[in-house]
Amino acid sequence: MGDSQVLSRFDHWLKDDGPAALVLREHLVPVEGKDAVVFPPTYPLSGKGEDEKAGYNVDRFEDGTSVCQIDSVGSQANRMEPIFKREPYSHFVPQITIRAGDKEVNLLDAGHRAADAIVRFSGLAARLKDAFLAYRNDGNADPLAKLAPTSLVFGAWDSRDTQAKLPRIVRSVIRAYNVRPLHRSAQYAPPVDYVGEGLLAKPEEKKQQDALSELGLSHAPATWTHGGVLVQGHICREAVLNLVTLRSLKSDSDEGSQKLRRYVLGLSLVAFTAPQSPALREGCELVRDSSRPVSLQVVHADGKREALQLTSKDAESFAEQAANSFGVGESISVEFQTKKAKDELAKSSKERKAKRRGADEKAEEKTTEEAQS
Repeated sequence: MGDSQVLSRFDHWLKDDGPAALVLREHLVPVEGKDAVVFPPTYPLSGKGEDEKAGYNVDRFEDGTSVCQIDSVGSQANRMEPIFKREPYSHFVPQITIRAGDKEVNLLDAGHRAADAIVRFSGLAARLKDAFLAYRNDGNADPLAKLAPTSLVFGAWDSRDTQAKLPRIVRSVIRAYNVRPLHRSAQYAPPVDYVGEGLLAKPEEKKQQDALSELGLSHAPATWTHGGVLVQGHICREAVLNLVTLRSLKSDSDEGSQKLRRYVLGLSLVAFTAPQSPALREGCELVRDSSRPVSLQVVHADGKREALQLTSKDAESFAEQAANSFGVGESISVEFQTKKAKDELAKSSKERKAKRRGADEKAEEKTTEEAQS
């Protein structure tokens, strides 16, 4: 297939009457086997029920079934985005780094992407603000694609300044179905009885005993803590590439819009199909279930579904051609500007809220104008 054929391969997806989305379903199993215990992420204690006390996000239903979140949409995005720091994908996007003290942070590692504070108080702030405003006021995503294209892929909300909202084009989540939360207990025993050997005084108050345990100088029990979940159903990664949102991106010309959409589609396909690391966290290493094929479908607005054959190599090839055609933005390094951050901190909460409120009103005016046009 020639370069021009590769570049135009998915143009039918970019037409107004194109399909709604690509949908991927990938079944996963623990590395230890299907009957192994899996450790979901833990969240702050809410005290609302047994599962919440364990710190897991488990929803139970009246029919006895349950769903447990293994990896959230935000967490999945933060796992996928950094692949663009490494070969063969690194030259598809500009490598933007911010030096903050002795540390250098790649924009691809910033949790809020282009809207992160590390960028907002850096030498890139003015350019990114202009890019957000171009998107918010005119719908022009071209400036953002030159600076922070993955913010278009995984979404961003400039909630502390322009209020520009970039909806996710790619979203992914991992869930486990029909789970039984487990608990575990542990007991630390010191190698020496420090009190019995006369090395330390016997504690007279609970506070003193707690201090000994905290420092590892006494027995320290940890009882009835979260011990993972036993999955009686299946574990599935479900990912969506929203082609409707992708088609809404535009530049300042029809030709520019086509190049922009191809470019962002290429990045989205790479993120969508690139193999993920099995290690989500300690006790949660998931690999593909070889007994169940991956399902990848093109879904149309009328509900029609078509099987799609697309490998990560196919996505890489298309992304490379699309990036060359669009013109990847310049890779630059800028400084975190401490004075800018201090000046903002010196403002009162009321002043900062007023600034955000003004940005909110402008965004609403723009939305109203678009609805009336």
